[in-house]
Amino acid sequence: MNAVQPTVFNEAQLYLLGVFSHIKNEDELNDIKDLISDYYAKRLDRHLEKLWDEGILNQKKLDEINEMDLHQWLREEKAKEQKAL
Repeated sequence: MNAVQPTVFNEAQLYLLGVFSHIKNEDELNDIKDLISDYYAKRLDRHLEKLWDEGILNQKKLDEINEMDLHQWLREEKAKEQKAL
């Protein structure tokens, strides 16, 4: 029989649990969700800008990505990772 392992939260998770404990209604929850989504969108934009500035990402690469079946590509990448283990 497997023993139940306690969940160990990191500092960020503990902080967010504290913030979430003060949410009083669905509107506040939606506001927090929007803030988190905006944070990650801005972070992604900065990373993409960096890749563009470094020449790693360009219009040709974007066009190639647009034509790809990304779900299939991810499955293939996961399969490669599994074989490497």
